Amino acid sequence: MDARILVIDDEQDVCDMLAMVLEGDGASVVACRSPHKALEYLAREEFDAVLTDFAMPEMAGIQVCERVAGMCPGLPVLVVTGQASMEAAVAAMRAGAFDFITKPISDPLFITLAVNRAVEHYRLCVELKRLRIEVAAAAAPSDLVGSSAAMRQVNETIVRIAPSDVTVLVCGETGTGKELVARRIHATGPRKNGPFVAINCAAVPLALLESELFGHARGAFTDAKVERTGLFVQAHRGTLFLDEVGEMPLEMQTKLLRALQERKVRPVGKSTEVPFDVRVVAATNRDLEEQMEEKRFREDLFYRINVVRISVPALRERPSDVLELAHYFLRRHAERRGETPRRISMPAAKKLTAYDWPGNVRELENCIERALAFARYDEITIDDLPEKVGSYVEEQFVVVANDANEIIALDELERRYVTRALVLLGGNKARAAESLGIDRRTLYRKIERWSEQQMPASASRLRATRPEEAPVAKIA
Repeated sequence: MDARILVIDDEQDVCDMLAMVLEGDGASVVACRSPHKALEYLAREEFDAVLTDFAMPEMAGIQVCERVAGMCPGLPVLVVTGQASMEAAVAAMRAGAFDFITKPISDPLFITLAVNRAVEHYRLCVELKRLRIEVAAAAAPSDLVGSSAAMRQVNETIVRIAPSDVTVLVCGETGTGKELVARRIHATGPRKNGPFVAINCAAVPLALLESELFGHARGAFTDAKVERTGLFVQAHRGTLFLDEVGEMPLEMQTKLLRALQERKVRPVGKSTEVPFDVRVVAATNRDLEEQMEEKRFREDLFYRINVVRISVPALRERPSDVLELAHYFLRRHAERRGETPRRISMPAAKKLTAYDWPGNVRELENCIERALAFARYDEITIDDLPEKVGSYVEEQFVVVANDANEIIALDELERRYVTRALVLLGGNKARAAESLGIDRRTLYRKIERWSEQQMPASASRLRATRPEEAPVAKIA
């Protein structure tokens, strides 16, 4: 039996005997005399079954069953007792026990058979649940288009975490589709029949944000003429999507942290708290770790929402997906209009794949919609594309030159090189700073300064020219 078993019994001799029997069958056993300590193990480690005594002074076996059912739904609990009565067996089963074993145990084989049966049942249930989630994920419609390695990783992560209620932090630049990721998590998880409620934390003033999230009583403030239910309660048994959570003021971060910890909210103007049951998915286009260092984002809130992180890649980091997305948008707009989807000409396709897409997927969709409005034929041409896309020419990073006109300022040279490093490292500023041999704060200051100077988007796709391909500069 290749399984991890948690054994709970207040008598050390019984713990030792059960551990010896199960380990002799190949299982890994953690034995505890204290039910409370055993539940602490269960909270931080994974087990395949729990074997507990029925009558213990610290906590009864029935209570253990109830606590395990709340912490790890479906995990089998086998109750061992010397009280061989029908009432005790019924009580244990009602509390969620998988099996009921009476003492004295004359044959150790009986224990191993019972535990093996419980473990096999549990693993079959887990596998069935996983397969159902995968089938549902494959069948559910999705706007997360892309077959690149980066997008496959995003989709695989969604499938793995969808069955649980774990809090998710979705990171990515503006326009990459962070809300689509949140909706995909909701649609493929157990809460898919519940509501999906979204709020952009940056779009709501601080004075109203607390009321939006937690609700308010009638007369709680000026213009509060009717009672309002907050979004946490509106999303009960569903998913709450907190977009741009990095823009939330510190005062509100404290209240949000308490709500996530207590699973209760107190509407503005009320003295009573309202419980809620939601899955929280947060999203940000900010570097929250940088904001923590600058004391602009609470560290405890960060670790509360950053249980699982999904990084949505920028479109420039997955150029192989550009045409796939473009054809998807063409089909979608054609279906809305009841028309046959247009094709994309080869020259136009080359322009689409060469362009940087600083606005990411959102900019690409707008580009396709604009091209459809201008198209006169069954084919999208360069003339139908926005001018900045149709006239785009990829810049070259020329390090050496022999013509005075090719000389650029050192600051511009540094900007291009840093930008190229960020592109190659997927936008990871910490790794970029380490590779460039500079402090991360120094890198942040440079990026901020270049942003204020309206750094061209095209600089993010710079291509290094090898020395043998470029003329050598002559220095007088």
